[in-house]
Amino acid sequence: MDKPLKTPPPYPIASVDHALRAATILQMEGGATVSQIAGRLGVARSTAHRLLAMLVYRDFAVQGENRVYRAGPVLELAAHSQSLVSRLRAAALPHLHRVVDLLDETTNLIVRTGDTTRFIASVECRQALRVGSREGMVFPAHRTTAGLLLLADLPGEELDEVYAAERYRDRPGERPDLAKLRAELARLRRNGFAVNQERSERGLVAVGVPVRDGDGTALAGLSVSLPSVRYDPHRLQPLVATLDAAARALEADLTEAH
Repeated sequence: MDKPLKTPPPYPIASVDHALRAATILQMEGGATVSQIAGRLGVARSTAHRLLAMLVYRDFAVQGENRVYRAGPVLELAAHSQSLVSRLRAAALPHLHRVVDLLDETTNLIVRTGDTTRFIASVECRQALRVGSREGMVFPAHRTTAGLLLLADLPGEELDEVYAAERYRDRPGERPDLAKLRAELARLRRNGFAVNQERSERGLVAVGVPVRDGDGTALAGLSVSLPSVRYDPHRLQPLVATLDAAARALEADLTEAH
């Protein structure tokens, strides 16, 4: 079943939100200092220190001798190397901001881990009605724009392995129809972009393109998310062109940095 458009809860608990975001940063990026966490969360150093101390106490984080905090044993490490995720995010942020300046819609960078996708960066637009930040969130890969693009890059046998029936023995209803999925992925490979109309969340449309490494392998997906009431199919080609230009610029930066 499609999820409704995600909005903050009516009574948010800021300290819980900060702790969860700090844990996500450590999990995805490999480590951070108190100052770095404070800057990312927009809180005082003393607040960041208390948050990290609690994460250490509950084994969500560990502190090294150099005062860098890293993911603890409770957090399951993603298949992507932490250095790659951190490098991707740092390189992508200027391009995400540029896309937001051009389109005034929320822009995201997403990676795939198995049959799920994780948003590793998200920049919100300035419009009052907008899609909020998805940074740190995880969705089924076959229900997201970037996930479909990254699945389309897989050889057939690897796709079969990702969606092997035994992996879904305890949740058969979550396994996609592979014949339909293969047909959709073939179409995406021809198009070079993907459109998700309320597939992952009701009231949301997303459009995305792949970000590739020097060998042409898809590393991530670059997408914009907007409320469905604002989506105009006649704007699709210019929107895709803007995303493509940003993806190519990001690829150039990654190649240069490598």
